[in-house]
Amino acid sequence: MTQDEVLAEFRDAGALLHGHFILSSGLRSPVFLQKMFIFQDPVRTERLCRALAEKAEAAFGKIDYVVSPAVGGIVPGYETARQLGAKAVFVEREDGKFQLRRGFTIPEDAKVLMVEDIVTTGLSSRECLASIAEHTKNVVGAACLIDRSNGKADLGVKLVALCKLDIPAYPADALPPELAALPPVKPGSRAIQGVKG
Repeated sequence: MTQDEVLAEFRDAGALLHGHFILSSGLRSPVFLQKMFIFQDPVRTERLCRALAEKAEAAFGKIDYVVSPAVGGIVPGYETARQLGAKAVFVEREDGKFQLRRGFTIPEDAKVLMVEDIVTTGLSSRECLASIAEHTKNVVGAACLIDRSNGKADLGVKLVALCKLDIPAYPADALPPELAALPPVKPGSRAIQGVKG
Protein backbone atom coordinates (compact mmCIF):
# COMPACT_ATOMS: atom_id res chain seq x y z
CA MET A 1 0.00 0.00 0.00
CA THR A 2 1.47 3.36 -1.02
CA GLN A 3 1.49 6.49 1.12
CA ASP A 4 -1.08 8.06 -1.20
CA GLU A 5 -3.35 5.02 -0.78
CA VAL A 6 -3.04 5.25 3.02
CA LEU A 7 -3.92 8.95 2.98
CA ALA A 8 -6.83 8.23 0.64
CA GLU A 9 -8.19 5.78 3.24
CA PHE A 10 -8.05 8.53 5.88
CA ARG A 11 -9.61 11.12 3.54
CA ASP A 12 -12.39 8.76 2.45
CA ALA A 13 -13.18 7.96 6.09
CA GLY A 14 -13.34 11.68 6.99
CA ALA A 15 -10.35 11.10 9.29
CA LEU A 16 -8.00 13.75 7.87
CA LEU A 17 -9.09 16.94 9.64
CA HIS A 18 -7.89 20.54 9.28
CA GLY A 19 -8.16 23.28 11.93
CA HIS A 20 -6.41 24.00 15.26
CA PHE A 21 -5.92 20.84 17.29
CA ILE A 22 -4.42 20.15 20.70
CA LEU A 23 -2.57 16.86 20.35
CA SER A 24 -2.27 14.32 23.17
CA SER A 25 1.36 15.44 23.52
CA GLY A 26 0.14 18.98 24.30
CA LEU A 27 1.52 20.33 21.03
CA ARG A 28 -0.75 22.18 18.59
CA SER A 29 -1.23 21.26 14.94
CA PRO A 30 -3.26 22.39 11.91
CA VAL A 31 -3.88 18.72 10.99
CA PHE A 32 -5.45 15.94 13.05
CA LEU A 33 -5.76 12.30 12.07
CA GLN A 34 -8.97 11.02 13.67
CA LYS A 35 -8.08 7.35 13.51
CA MET A 36 -11.29 6.27 15.23
CA PHE A 37 -13.10 7.18 11.99
CA ILE A 38 -10.90 4.52 10.39
CA PHE A 39 -11.41 1.96 13.15
CA GLN A 40 -15.20 2.20 13.06
CA ASP A 41 -15.00 0.50 9.65
CA PRO A 42 -13.76 -3.10 10.04
CA VAL A 43 -13.11 -3.53 6.30
CA ARG A 44 -10.97 -0.38 6.08
CA THR A 45 -9.17 -1.32 9.31
CA GLU A 46 -8.43 -4.80 8.00
CA ARG A 47 -7.06 -3.41 4.73
CA LEU A 48 -4.69 -0.98 6.48
CA CYS A 49 -3.57 -3.44 9.15
CA ARG A 50 -2.96 -6.19 6.60
CA ALA A 51 -0.60 -3.81 4.78
CA LEU A 52 1.07 -2.89 8.09
CA ALA A 53 1.47 -6.58 9.02
CA GLU A 54 3.09 -7.31 5.65
CA LYS A 55 5.51 -4.40 6.08
CA ALA A 56 6.33 -5.40 9.67
CA GLU A 57 6.90 -9.05 8.77
CA ALA A 58 9.17 -8.02 5.88
CA ALA A 59 11.20 -5.86 8.29
CA PHE A 60 11.26 -8.07 11.40
CA GLY A 61 10.36 -11.63 10.40
CA LYS A 62 7.95 -13.83 12.34
CA ILE A 63 6.17 -12.08 15.21
CA ASP A 64 4.74 -13.95 18.21
CA TYR A 65 3.14 -11.11 20.19
CA VAL A 66 1.85 -7.67 19.33
CA VAL A 67 1.67 -5.23 22.24
CA SER A 68 -0.15 -1.91 21.93
CA PRO A 69 -0.86 1.04 24.19
CA ALA A 70 -4.47 1.58 25.26
CA VAL A 71 -6.71 3.14 24.07
CA GLY A 72 -5.80 4.16 20.53
CA GLY A 73 -3.47 1.25 19.80
CA ILE A 74 -5.84 -1.57 20.80
CA VAL A 75 -7.76 -1.88 17.51
CA PRO A 76 -4.78 -1.64 15.11
CA GLY A 77 -2.72 -3.84 17.44
CA TYR A 78 -5.38 -6.53 17.49
CA GLU A 79 -5.99 -6.46 13.74
CA THR A 80 -2.28 -6.38 12.90
CA ALA A 81 -1.73 -9.35 15.24
CA ARG A 82 -4.59 -11.19 13.53
CA GLN A 83 -2.97 -10.62 10.15
CA LEU A 84 0.39 -11.83 11.52
CA GLY A 85 -1.07 -14.90 13.23
CA ALA A 86 0.26 -13.51 16.53
CA LYS A 87 -1.20 -12.94 20.01
CA ALA A 88 -2.49 -9.44 20.80
CA VAL A 89 -2.19 -7.82 24.23
CA PHE A 90 -2.17 -4.22 25.38
CA VAL A 91 -0.82 -2.06 28.18
CA GLU A 92 -2.97 0.37 30.13
CA ARG A 93 -2.15 3.32 32.33
CA GLU A 94 -2.27 2.64 36.03
CA ASP A 95 -1.12 5.48 38.27
CA GLY A 96 0.05 7.27 35.11
CA LYS A 97 2.30 4.41 33.93
CA PHE A 98 1.70 1.79 31.22
CA GLN A 99 1.39 -1.71 32.64
CA LEU A 100 0.25 -5.13 31.53
CA ARG A 101 -3.03 -5.85 33.31
CA ARG A 102 -5.99 -8.22 32.95
CA GLY A 103 -3.75 -11.23 33.48
CA PHE A 104 -1.79 -10.60 30.26
CA THR A 105 1.71 -12.07 30.14
CA ILE A 106 4.46 -12.08 27.53
CA PRO A 107 6.75 -15.13 27.36
CA GLU A 108 10.41 -14.09 27.64
CA ASP A 109 11.33 -15.82 24.37
CA ALA A 110 8.42 -14.36 22.36
CA LYS A 111 9.31 -12.08 19.45
CA VAL A 112 7.38 -8.90 20.26
CA LEU A 113 6.25 -6.08 17.99
CA MET A 114 4.87 -2.87 19.48
CA VAL A 115 2.04 -1.51 17.32
CA GLU A 116 0.71 2.06 17.54
CA ASP A 117 -1.92 3.91 15.60
CA ILE A 118 -0.12 7.23 15.01
CA VAL A 119 3.31 8.37 16.20
CA THR A 120 3.88 12.10 16.74
CA THR A 121 6.60 12.67 19.35
CA GLY A 122 7.00 8.97 20.18
CA LEU A 123 6.33 9.56 23.89
CA SER A 124 3.55 6.98 24.33
CA SER A 125 5.47 4.52 22.15
CA ARG A 126 8.58 4.87 24.34
CA GLU A 127 6.44 4.45 27.47
CA CYS A 128 4.82 1.35 25.97
CA LEU A 129 8.22 -0.09 25.03
CA ALA A 130 9.54 0.56 28.55
CA SER A 131 6.58 -1.37 29.95
CA ILE A 132 7.20 -4.28 27.57
CA ALA A 133 10.89 -4.31 28.58
CA GLU A 134 9.81 -5.22 32.12
CA HIS A 135 8.62 -8.58 30.73
CA THR A 136 10.93 -9.39 27.82
CA LYS A 137 14.05 -8.06 26.11
CA ASN A 138 12.96 -9.57 22.80
CA VAL A 139 11.24 -6.55 21.20
CA VAL A 140 12.06 -6.76 17.50
CA GLY A 141 10.70 -3.31 16.63
CA ALA A 142 7.66 -1.07 16.32
CA ALA A 143 5.06 -0.38 13.67
CA CYS A 144 2.39 2.28 13.14
CA LEU A 145 -0.15 3.31 10.55
CA ILE A 146 1.14 6.89 10.30
CA ASP A 147 4.38 8.42 11.51
CA ARG A 148 3.60 12.13 11.61
CA SER A 149 7.16 12.86 12.77
CA ASN A 150 8.41 11.84 9.31
CA GLY A 151 10.98 9.54 10.88
CA LYS A 152 12.22 12.04 13.49
CA ALA A 153 10.68 10.37 16.56
CA ASP A 154 13.29 8.22 18.29
CA LEU A 155 11.68 5.15 19.85
CA GLY A 156 14.92 3.34 20.63
CA VAL A 157 13.90 0.57 18.20
CA LYS A 158 13.30 0.47 14.46
CA LEU A 159 9.90 1.88 13.47
CA VAL A 160 8.08 0.90 10.28
CA ALA A 161 5.11 2.99 9.17
CA LEU A 162 2.61 2.69 6.36
CA CYS A 163 2.89 6.43 5.83
CA LYS A 164 5.40 9.07 6.93
CA LEU A 165 4.21 12.66 7.04
CA ASP A 166 5.83 15.92 8.02
CA ILE A 167 2.90 17.59 9.77
CA PRO A 168 3.92 20.62 11.80
CA ALA A 169 3.30 20.69 15.55
CA TYR A 170 3.94 23.70 17.75
CA PRO A 171 4.18 24.51 21.46
CA ALA A 172 1.11 26.48 22.61
CA ASP A 173 3.24 29.59 23.15
CA ALA A 174 4.82 29.52 19.67
CA LEU A 175 1.86 29.27 17.29
CA PRO A 176 1.97 30.78 13.80
CA PRO A 177 -0.61 33.60 13.47
CA GLU A 178 -2.92 31.63 11.14
CA LEU A 179 -3.17 28.80 13.68
CA ALA A 180 -3.52 31.13 16.69
CA ALA A 181 -6.50 32.77 14.95
CA LEU A 182 -8.50 29.51 15.07
CA PRO A 183 -10.21 28.14 18.20
CA PRO A 184 -8.36 25.07 19.55
CA VAL A 185 -10.06 21.67 19.71
CA LYS A 186 -8.81 18.68 21.74
CA PRO A 187 -10.10 15.55 19.97
CA GLY A 188 -7.68 12.97 21.45
CA SER A 189 -8.24 10.44 24.24
CA ARG A 190 -5.28 11.05 26.57
CA ALA A 191 -7.46 12.95 29.08
CA ILE A 192 -9.83 9.98 29.15
CA GLN A 193 -6.90 7.80 30.21
CA GLY A 194 -6.23 10.07 33.18
CA VAL A 195 -3.21 11.89 31.77
CA LYS A 196 -3.18 15.62 31.25
CA GLY A 197 -1.78 17.23 28.09
